[in-house]
Amino acid sequence: MKIAIAQINPTIGDLLLNAQKILEAAQRAASNGARLLLTPELSLCGYPPRDLLLNPSFVEAMGITLQNLAEDLPPNLAVLVGTVEPNTKAHISGGKTLFNSIALLENGKVKQVFHKRLLPTYDVFDERRYFEPGLEANYFTLDNIHIGVTVCEDLWNDEEFWGKRSYTVNPIADLAILGVDLIVNLSASPYTVGKQQFRETMLRHSAVRFQQAVIYANQVGGNDDLIFDGRSFALNRQGEVICRAPGFDTDLMVVEFDEGQRDLQLGSVAPAYESEDEEIWQALVLGVRDYARKCHFSKVVLGLSGGIDSAIVAAIATAALGKENVLGVLMPSPYSSDHSISDALALAKNLGINTNLLPIGELMQGFDQTLGDLFAGTEFGLAEENIQSRIRGNLLMAIANKFGYLLLSTGNKSEMAVGYCTLYGDMNGGLAVIADVPKTRVYSLCRWLNRDVYDGLRLREIIPQNVLTKAPSAELKPGQVDQDSLPPYEILDDILQCLIHNHQSAVQIVAAGHDQIIVDRVIQMVGRAEFKRRQAPPGLKITDRAFGTGWRMPIASNWVGIRNAYQTKTIATPTLVYWDGQNAHPQIK
Repeated sequence: MKIAIAQINPTIGDLLLNAQKILEAAQRAASNGARLLLTPELSLCGYPPRDLLLNPSFVEAMGITLQNLAEDLPPNLAVLVGTVEPNTKAHISGGKTLFNSIALLENGKVKQVFHKRLLPTYDVFDERRYFEPGLEANYFTLDNIHIGVTVCEDLWNDEEFWGKRSYTVNPIADLAILGVDLIVNLSASPYTVGKQQFRETMLRHSAVRFQQAVIYANQVGGNDDLIFDGRSFALNRQGEVICRAPGFDTDLMVVEFDEGQRDLQLGSVAPAYESEDEEIWQALVLGVRDYARKCHFSKVVLGLSGGIDSAIVAAIATAALGKENVLGVLMPSPYSSDHSISDALALAKNLGINTNLLPIGELMQGFDQTLGDLFAGTEFGLAEENIQSRIRGNLLMAIANKFGYLLLSTGNKSEMAVGYCTLYGDMNGGLAVIADVPKTRVYSLCRWLNRDVYDGLRLREIIPQNVLTKAPSAELKPGQVDQDSLPPYEILDDILQCLIHNHQSAVQIVAAGHDQIIVDRVIQMVGRAEFKRRQAPPGLKITDRAFGTGWRMPIASNWVGIRNAYQTKTIATPTLVYWDGQNAHPQIK
């Protein structure tokens, strides 16, 4: 039996478009001799539909679209489609009104419906908000082959692999007990760095443990802050990857199941990415392309400062949308260095994008005059510095509004974490492209991008070398560099990794070798910046702990990590610390 995997890119809520994509995949699968077609989780409505599911008319329209799709499918082809199914017993049981379901369509009818059993509620997932869990093992018979059906999270509860159970049941074990011939999984699994290797390792363990061939069909595309990488794959009973679809692109892959051997046969295996930087680049390009396309933008605008963050965002946007659809705006102030202009223009030339030059010196003078009496007798400080950023933010928003462009903000994760960014200034935008990319990773991505791109026999530089080597600076006052206010990014990013991703306390981070005063200061900055992050545009998620839908911290909170972490220690804990550019110092009240 030939089984096809439709790695499609659905648009959330566009039922007719998504049904058409499934139909086109079905027609291609039938022409390739497939008997069964797999589509991703909630393929009919796109994942995640979130509170669209609370709209009864949306759910009703999905049911009608599903039935129409069944009638249009090629004969002699069975298709598994991700959809939702009303829970008709909810009024009796008090459960949720919907199931996250897979419908088996064949010969113009909905033949069977299977319900997802394990509903995740961690990170970006909130499926218990909408769905009732299925209670039965799911399988069907097609041409005398017994095929077990699982949905995304149903695979992620092998207690031998994890060393624990997060749910009371293991759907794979239940299907193995029933003696199915093959297990298929319909997924909408968001991308994070290194996740594909983890998926394959996890499913290899289950395939070997239960002696079950497994086919994994995953969604591809960007939906708001989430990126789905596809990379659907299949494992034989020995746990070997016998086929793998490309990452970050649509695909139709066909694999053959040998009934006699009760196993899958070797097919096409797309190679793994050579580095994390290459993988992240592909993810961010797809994220920008789909966010713009699905929000009906064809062109983008961003500020070009001559710095490394705006450089990588411009390069990503150019790869995603084409050089003719990217506008870079240079907005120098009297504090801007000559190289901020020359480096930005060199980048634009390398990328082939258009630029505009809008000096802001006179606008700054206007603000100084207007605020002169009110600010009289005070020292120049953050308020005046931030006015520059807000002038630039206003100019960029004016351009975006006037011409219907999508404004891309260029702040990185390190800045977002500690609040080294300006509300209504450089944080303005419709999409924060690198908001989940730490500063050190930004440098790594730029070096990767410059690695081996040749023009004839010469290396063609994309990111100008001076952008990579000069000290990062917001240039909001004379001679300013980031390290006037922050520890070196190598130190800062390591502390943030421990704090945000590893959930370590101040005591643990200090024990790992970091200076206590610096750790205290970083923890304070992260906590105080929560109100800024709440007002930031959506940021593309590439890690397992992003400042997006999965980050749920309170703004009005009195938890002070450093004080509580040291309560049991007989050491003096400063309430405030400051960074003088080289060292951290306690500031005692």
